[in-house]
Amino acid sequence: MLNINIICVGKIKENYLKDAINEYSKRLSKYCNLKIIEVSDEKLPAKLNESTITETKEKECCKIMEHLKKDSYVLALDLLGKEFSSEQFSEKIENTKVKGFSTISFIIGGTLGLNDSVRNSANELISFSKMTFPHQLIRVFLLEQLFRAFKISNNETYHW
Repeated sequence: MLNINIICVGKIKENYLKDAINEYSKRLSKYCNLKIIEVSDEKLPAKLNESTITETKEKECCKIMEHLKKDSYVLALDLLGKEFSSEQFSEKIENTKVKGFSTISFIIGGTLGLNDSVRNSANELISFSKMTFPHQLIRVFLLEQLFRAFKISNNETYHW
């Protein structure tokens, strides 16, 4: 069974998001071994400048890098990434398995996003939209799209 790791910055505080994450995690257990790894986010000062942005990203991204396994195919969620349809995303996951990877790791950055070291360590950058969404909400989007991808690859119906 495929291992899916989601490495993300910050804890989920809102119950409605926790409920959605729990529901999709339960649904995904039929298709993969899912592990969500939360690293702590950095406190942001009231006023940001280039130096504090760089420093904050560096600290958060160092925590992310500690959890990346060498044998994992890494997909980082980033505004600069490639956008996929649900069918293309499903195909991406299937092709990654065919290439011999038993683990796919997804990276979701914090409020300020990812730094270049994390971007460069990823096998690919992917984007769900050119719009910016809260990183907590993107976790739900990713889980839903993973569930949809497995349904597609197994030729199972998914009710909208």
